[in-house]
Amino acid sequence: NSARNGLLYDFCSVKMLFCLFLSEDLQFSGPANGAVGGSVVFAPDNPPSTSINIVQWQFGSTLILIAQSDSTTIVPEYSDRVSFDINTLALELWNLRLNDSGIYRLTVVPSAGGQLTGETSLQVFEIITNVRLISPEESLIEGESSANISSEGTGSITSVQWMKDNSPLSPSNSIIFSSDNRSVSISPVQRSDSGEYQCTYRNPISSETATLSLIINYGPEEVSIKGEDVVDLGARVSLSCSANSKPAASFSWKINGTDTDVTTDTFIIDYTDFTHSGEYICTAWNSVTKRNATQKHALLVKGGGGGGGGLSSGAIAGIVIGVLVAVAGICGLTDLNYADISHFQKASGERVNLGNKSEFSTEYADVKHGGKSRAPPPPYGSQVSSCIH
Repeated sequence: NSARNGLLYDFCSVKMLFCLFLSEDLQFSGPANGAVGGSVVFAPDNPPSTSINIVQWQFGSTLILIAQSDSTTIVPEYSDRVSFDINTLALELWNLRLNDSGIYRLTVVPSAGGQLTGETSLQVFEIITNVRLISPEESLIEGESSANISSEGTGSITSVQWMKDNSPLSPSNSIIFSSDNRSVSISPVQRSDSGEYQCTYRNPISSETATLSLIINYGPEEVSIKGEDVVDLGARVSLSCSANSKPAASFSWKINGTDTDVTTDTFIIDYTDFTHSGEYICTAWNSVTKRNATQKHALLVKGGGGGGGGLSSGAIAGIVIGVLVAVAGICGLTDLNYADISHFQKASGERVNLGNKSEFSTEYADVKHGGKSRAPPPPYGSQVSSCIH
């Protein structure tokens, strides 16, 4: 203690002796930042080039150490936390605490006389950890829901930054930040609000980012049906229904107002008949928004290339022969010969062939008139008697 007191007395005497000399400031690179439990080094950028009599480091008004060329005295409070380099005048302080933040002053008395002083500052921060985002628990529906995203973390937080999909998130009529910038409210949500949100806590010595994916549910809307409008009898038909929806919509189908068991986006008919003509309705359903939307599609199944509106030539022949029988009865004919019926002409002018002369397998039904059975029909070439009035 006596040596320390003597050193302090010498320093004060020297300081008083040279206080009238113009002092030259010692320069430091800038404020220092440190983490709790870490270390920091203070060193002037322009230490004096001449020999030094006395060096003093202070924290505010508290003395840390006094050094001469051949000895260094560190006060007990800092004895296990600092080291000093007499050549560079650097002071290293470790095991930092939050209350180490403040102003540090260096005073140098060179052998040539005068006094040099310089100041620097230290800010000690707790390292940021455990940053996370807290999102709404309920499903968010476009135009109906509000979303509040809050953040939390530990450490010394000097700034909070929000991003969405790697771009800065800015306030708007629907996006409002809290006064401390640690939460954001979106009301009402829109589908464009879907995406990844990032919140970064920062201080000069650390940072940490938390992310959160926000999903906005919407739809269904813009329902459409793609597929054939007109098909031939027996053709295969595939109708495809789509909708803009989040999550993806489920589908159901009706034909002419009647429910079907089809619950996929595609309605397939492997072989069409005339009963498949009509109105097809696709309904899209969103199980989260509880909304649905429909679209209609008309399908026409038309006849193939055969004549007679779908009747076979044999059926048509039977009809013609029946007509002939009726005519024979009206005319009072007792005898009716089979005609060489090769075709008849429809009102539209279309010719319908009845049998094939080259095919001897063509058969005709027996025609009975007046209760008498007639012989089998004659070969082609016979003529039918005309009823002339």
